[in-house]
Amino acid sequence: MTPSPEGSSARAGRRAAAGPAGAEAGSVYAGEPTEPLALDDTLLADPDALAARIGVRFDDRGLVPAVVQQRSTGEVLMVAWMNAESLALTLRTRTSWFWSRSRRELWNKGATSGNVQRVERVLYDCDADTVLLVVDSPGPACHTGHRSCFFREVDLGGARGRRD
Repeated sequence: MTPSPEGSSARAGRRAAAGPAGAEAGSVYAGEPTEPLALDDTLLADPDALAARIGVRFDDRGLVPAVVQQRSTGEVLMVAWMNAESLALTLRTRTSWFWSRSRRELWNKGATSGNVQRVERVLYDCDADTVLLVVDSPGPACHTGHRSCFFREVDLGGARGRRD
């Protein structure tokens, strides 16, 4: 079979430009068109109805993990937990809200430090059991003062793991 002169990136670009029916132009993530879900103020006022409409699958504690990614760089800043109320607050205020498992209370990321994360996109995975917040985070996201909570690394240099 003769390879196509058109590369996979060109095909992906064309597929992304077409998008699914009803998608706004430019609603693409990781080179694929997203499936936008329109919300209204009524849903934003009712956290349980909102969660049901989106279809997010909370665990038995009523929580879902939320990955926070910096919009401009793609770096993962942190992972936190959300409940239906924090998800609704995030969508309503366009700032990141989470549920603190240790303090058992809602918290607005950056409200104390001044490094409030402005939420630009909210996506959820194929199983609807993880949320991704794409944010503009002006300062450190980690409570330790680091830009990202992921500043620790396992050195694989000496490890002789299997590559199956």
